[in-house]
Amino acid sequence: MRILAIFAFAVTLAPCFGLDNGLALTPPMGWMTWERFRCNTDCDTYPDDCISENLIKAQAHMMVSKGFLKAGYEYIIVDDCWLSHKRDQNGELQPDPKRFPSGMKALGDYVHGLGLKWGIYEDYGNFTCGGYPGILGHLETDAKTLASWGADYIKLDGCYADLNDMEHGYPDFGKYLNETGRPIVYSCSWPAYWGDKIPNYPAIAKSCNLWRNYGDIQDSYDDVLDIVDHYGDHQNEFAQFAGPGQWNDPDMLIIGDFSLSYDQSQTQMALWSVLAAPLIMSNDLRTIRPEFVEILQNPDVIKVNQDPLGHQARRVVHNKQDKVDIFVKEVMPVYRGAKSAAVAIMFRGTATPAKVSLRPGADLGLKHGGGYTTTDVITGENLGSVLPDHQMHLMVNPNGVRLIRFNVKATEAKPTTTYYSVEIKESQEYNGTNSEHHLDVSLSGKTGWMGYDDEF
Repeated sequence: MRILAIFAFAVTLAPCFGLDNGLALTPPMGWMTWERFRCNTDCDTYPDDCISENLIKAQAHMMVSKGFLKAGYEYIIVDDCWLSHKRDQNGELQPDPKRFPSGMKALGDYVHGLGLKWGIYEDYGNFTCGGYPGILGHLETDAKTLASWGADYIKLDGCYADLNDMEHGYPDFGKYLNETGRPIVYSCSWPAYWGDKIPNYPAIAKSCNLWRNYGDIQDSYDDVLDIVDHYGDHQNEFAQFAGPGQWNDPDMLIIGDFSLSYDQSQTQMALWSVLAAPLIMSNDLRTIRPEFVEILQNPDVIKVNQDPLGHQARRVVHNKQDKVDIFVKEVMPVYRGAKSAAVAIMFRGTATPAKVSLRPGADLGLKHGGGYTTTDVITGENLGSVLPDHQMHLMVNPNGVRLIRFNVKATEAKPTTTYYSVEIKESQEYNGTNSEHHLDVSLSGKTGWMGYDDEF
């Protein structure tokens, strides 16, 4: 959540980069309250949709019963507005007693009992974005409290905080989380508040498992495109810091909410997957339609996202005239240094499908001489084998995407052999004194070629 950083206490902390938790070796997957349910605390008017233990329990049950846990979505995370407006008599955080009457530890135990993991929100500032107590001045105490409640994931926002203090405070809180001895994934909003300034990404990557670095997503396809553009336009600033245990976070999946069409939902899922983004849904799992469940649970798309190489896709085509963007993510398998790739081809047009033509070598940087086997990741269709100079033609729906997997072939390029026709003519001439023989040799040109898997 983006609010101007104000009212921050002045504190001086020594830098201590302590995150070394061995967690989030692939992008975390789960569900979060914020985008769909916001800071709705009116349980009298909205008893089923307010931020409460009843909402968390209901969504947790849906994650299990509808197959999301089996598909890999394991974290259920309560975002802002779960807190009481005041700390308890010991200065510790406490939940709103009306909306969370059982307490946060009991709720965490309930979530764990379903086989899920449990995430909680806080803020590195005087207050959370919703105006509840922040952790500033209480870092060690609050780390111990959240760990004692069984938290497996902490999202630390940055409202009401001093930007200049974040480079010390966020790592410090990560150190305190580690010292609790509980494995806790640490999500930071540290770089999201820096605007046009480039934050200290090496320090962020060393201190956090994942980090938000742009504004909150809204229930709008324009917002999806804005985030995609930000990740393409600024990829050289932060893409290189993504990898096992440390991820750029473009914010929540809004698939199954109110705004995205079927094709637009496929686009967000495909782009978030190649960007190695955390797949954190924010929707109502009680009412989500089956076609959106299918998109979110597509095992081959999830496999791209969870690829162990941990590579964040780079944008290689940004054609504003044709409204085509192409992102390439390096994936397994690897053959003698040549990597496979997942390629997202998105079309922003709104009228009719577009025919996109490309060559793997020249346009995508896929130059393995032995070629690639290609598959449509979304549909599972086998698209055959291609060589780097092969021309491909792909139809892409308006506001849609094609996600193509190029698996490197475990073969080398065969030596190229060129064949020529040779014509030899023999003649004899008599010049009146001597007889002369002539031998004429001519090459009529190339008549055959053999290379790679082709035969002449």
